[in-house]
Amino acid sequence: MPRNDYFPRLAAERPDIALCRASSAVAKAVEAASDLGVGAHLVLKMLAAVGPCSQQVLAEELRIDRSVMVGVADGLERAGHVRRDRDPADRRAYAVTITPAGRRALARAEKGVPSFLDTAFGGLTAAERAQLTALLGKLL
Repeated sequence: MPRNDYFPRLAAERPDIALCRASSAVAKAVEAASDLGVGAHLVLKMLAAVGPCSQQVLAEELRIDRSVMVGVADGLERAGHVRRDRDPADRRAYAVTITPAGRRALARAEKGVPSFLDTAFGGLTAAERAQLTALLGKLL
């Protein structure tokens, strides 16, 4: 058996592995196509949509591990895309707020999304993309 035949067979047997590898490939493509990583993009998108949130709420809603969320928030804060202020309702927590620079970074990243999606999912028809989206929604 040639070695280059192994992974396609493994992926056919193990959808969990196929999904993990596909997710990793898409995440790498997002990062190559944008100045923002997937996590940073999602955080900015949520903050722009719903307003200031605690890191805990962001992590829960976006399904990002809490320890990863700390790093994402730190990076966004260093870049000037968010600020963290003490939550007046809970002095132990921080409210994360998108800044004007964060809104500009999000707008730039969002402009590239349609092109990125066409590239990343170019091997699928529109119907297959819709089906994949529906199936992933069911899993999540």
